[in-house]
Amino acid sequence: MHSKLRRLIARLHSLIRQESGQDLIEYALLITLIAFGATAGINRLATGVKTAYSNISTQLSTNVT
Repeated sequence: MHSKLRRLIARLHSLIRQESGQDLIEYALLITLIAFGATAGINRLATGVKTAYSNISTQLSTNVT
């Protein structure tokens, strides 16, 4: 996941270097939008994983004892 994100950022960074003016602002806004989306997605995923492990733990402790 990190390597894909790094490649995406590197690609966007190279595009920013090639463009100037208004395009630079558009790319900066796009990178910001991607960063916010990734943060929100990671938080949602973390919550789901935590809930799943909690459910598994509860089931295991109920069935083992």
